[in-house]
Amino acid sequence: MKKVLIIEDEKDLAELLAFNIEKEGYVAICVHDGKLGLERAGTELPDLILLDLMLPGLLGTEVCKALRKDQRTAHIPIIMITAKGDEIDRVVGFEVGADDYIVKPFSMREVALRVKAVMRRFEHEPEQPLADILAIGDIVIDKQRHIVMSTGSEVELTSTEFKLLLYLVEKKGCVQSREQLLQKVWGYNNTADTRTVDTHVTRLRGKLGTPGDIIKTVRGFGYKIEE
Repeated sequence: MKKVLIIEDEKDLAELLAFNIEKEGYVAICVHDGKLGLERAGTELPDLILLDLMLPGLLGTEVCKALRKDQRTAHIPIIMITAKGDEIDRVVGFEVGADDYIVKPFSMREVALRVKAVMRRFEHEPEQPLADILAIGDIVIDKQRHIVMSTGSEVELTSTEFKLLLYLVEKKGCVQSREQLLQKVWGYNNTADTRTVDTHVTRLRGKLGTPGDIIKTVRGFGYKIEE
């Protein structure tokens, strides 16, 4: 059975999350402190982490950074759960390596769906096209090694940012709606929260620098890659 580590200092909420996660067939492990949560992640090596942002011991952002730097935990999907829903807070969450972001208050059904979607996304890597190296403008993507170069320098992308860039490049010239991107990159069937796409595109452009301008916004619809 797959394990979900819940790092949440509100004990009642953590227990409620654990109850609903276990109803979906997962094993739930609860920790109420950031530092202890980081240690437990290294020993348990869960399949997914639900991570609160405001934690005693160590803030969720610091926990996330440390998880991404540790080779044992670098590829574990992380869903941040927080009361902070402003755009800047979402950007910070994605910047430190979160794969998804749920704002309190939320329904347990939403959490269960997000957990399933993220699990599914990490179980099934995108289909590999014919070439292992893709180049467009000053951007080069090495799909096998998950490396992206922009104007000759390596760019550090989260796994979600990498998948988003790869998908847009493979669909070069074709407009992709925000709903399509949520389905294809995030694996969501519920496409209500399209702000997630906008936040990731903004971060992706910033990391790529000037070559990131090839990601064009199609106002009121979505995005496309255009040389």
